[in-house]
Parts: sequence; C-alpha cells; structure tokens
Amino acid sequence: MPSAGIMTETFVSAAELMARVLGAEDYPFAVIEHPISSANRAMLAARAERAAADCARLLLAPDG
Repeated sequence: MPSAGIMTETFVSAAELMARVLGAEDYPFAVIEHPISSANRAMLAARAERAAADCARLLLAPDG
C-alpha cells in the first residue's frame, strides 16, 4: 500500500536515520513546520494543505 510520511522539521534527522536503519535510505516524506501544539487552526490548516500537496507529489511521482 503506498504511503507518505509527514514529519515536523525538528524531527527530520530522526526520520532520515530511521529510514536508513530500516533499509529505505531514500524514503521521501513531507516536512511541516514545528511546533504543532502551539499552532492555531489557521496555521494548522495551512500546514495541512502544504503537507497534502507534498504527499500527493510524493505518491504520484513516477518512482514513488
């Protein structure tokens, strides 16, 4: 099943490390701004829209 990961910018290095450990070194994921907990509804909606667009691009890429 195709999937796309979404990571906040603070955890990009951890996500890259986990991908390497699991043998998926080039696993692509969408990156959104950190933090989430203090973001208001408008900020979260904007981040979600960008993440959705990034995930669509990742999932629909010829090599995705």
